[in-house]
Amino acid sequence: MQLGVVGLGTMGANLARNAARNGATVAIFNRTTEKTDAFMKKFAAEGTFVPCKTLKELCVALKPPRPVLLMVKAGDPVDAMIAELLPLLDDGDIIIDAGNSHYRDTERRTRELSGTKTSNQQPATSNIHFIGMGVSGGEKGALEGPSMMPGGEKKIVESLMPLLSKMAAKDGEHGTCVTYLGPGGSGHFVKMVHNGIEYGLMQLLAEAYALLRLEGKLSNEKIADLFSAWNRGEDLQSFLVEITADIFRKKDDVTGFDLIDVIKDNAGQKGTGKWTTDAAMQYGVAVPTITAAVDARIESSAKEFRTMRSRDVPVEVQDLPESHDLAADVRSALELGFLISYGQGFQLIEAASTEEKWGISIPEVARIWRGGCIIRAAVLAKYQKIFGGDQHAALETRKRFAGGRQLQMRNVISRAILRGIPVPALSASLAYFDAYRSEWLPQNLIQAQRDYFGAHEYERLDKPGSFHTEW
Repeated sequence: MQLGVVGLGTMGANLARNAARNGATVAIFNRTTEKTDAFMKKFAAEGTFVPCKTLKELCVALKPPRPVLLMVKAGDPVDAMIAELLPLLDDGDIIIDAGNSHYRDTERRTRELSGTKTSNQQPATSNIHFIGMGVSGGEKGALEGPSMMPGGEKKIVESLMPLLSKMAAKDGEHGTCVTYLGPGGSGHFVKMVHNGIEYGLMQLLAEAYALLRLEGKLSNEKIADLFSAWNRGEDLQSFLVEITADIFRKKDDVTGFDLIDVIKDNAGQKGTGKWTTDAAMQYGVAVPTITAAVDARIESSAKEFRTMRSRDVPVEVQDLPESHDLAADVRSALELGFLISYGQGFQLIEAASTEEKWGISIPEVARIWRGGCIIRAAVLAKYQKIFGGDQHAALETRKRFAGGRQLQMRNVISRAILRGIPVPALSASLAYFDAYRSEWLPQNLIQAQRDYFGAHEYERLDKPGSFHTEW
């Protein structure tokens, strides 16, 4: 087994170490040779590494067909690195883009590398196999076992599986968290949606924290205890709930205060959440929980504006009796919000796969997300069964929205609204649920309005066809 790794940032370095620990000879290259030298000084004993000062050296160190994994910044840097590599590669070599590239870029690169000549003077290297592979798990996952989502030519992905399956996390079912997803940009699409779900889950957790802190007046220690207890239950057991509990216990080395209280409340983003909402619009799938999470990060970035408005605009709130069951209500709302966020993501993957003819197996997606990745959670085992046709699991999940949990979700969202606490992702989740459980929606009025001002026509309930009225 062999692998070339280009880019020795945290993720690239840890993937290189992971491959070497699993028996591969790993040729490594970084544009700044100091980073390569530092890598070798620190990790050379972990496996067989071939440090390279140039891309040419890296290609010489590998035997055809050469698998070269890129872990560089998405966008133009990927194209620039491919352009540098092409003159050094032979037909049949493999480029693996393991960064967070947009799936449309992956599809374009696949076409460009399949044999198209750029000019009579300088023909492009033809028949280079391009694999777009999403990787999730953060720096620890990259080293100890991530979830990997490869898409591209099936036979090429299968040729990489002896190494990838050793590098990937365990799935809890005697398998590993890697699978062939489909052609073209399917792998990067699945990773993009993974990140969109991640946005939704993180925002739901943030809103639960806000309710417990502002309405429940709980200390960080008490909130940590709650999240730890929730993480022991099957319905909320997950990596994100686990680390959230840890965060509330962490002290700041500088002030000695709880670290959470000295972190500025503006959240960054790298774009994958927005890409998910864009794709949802394209494929006609509603993902309001994810969209609300993206909006919440954008709104949080206006810290100065928010601070000014908090002083200038009085908020009228309603006095409410103390809730003796606030924590239980928040827990149920969080549980249902999680289910809805995952459901929206799976629905989007299914719709895109159908339209693009990718043939993605949704049960396999649920399976490879059960370990290694950021959104790994016990509930994914249920989704794996549901999309595999298990009617009992589907019924069991639907029952989660009964038995008082739905009312608890409504109670906690109502309380938040009356107390002026923004809960956009929880509210969007409930509205999504209510829309899809409603036999009738008021969009008949919208159709009438569209026909009134634009003669867009409408359908009738009592007979087939399209109709227009002279209003």
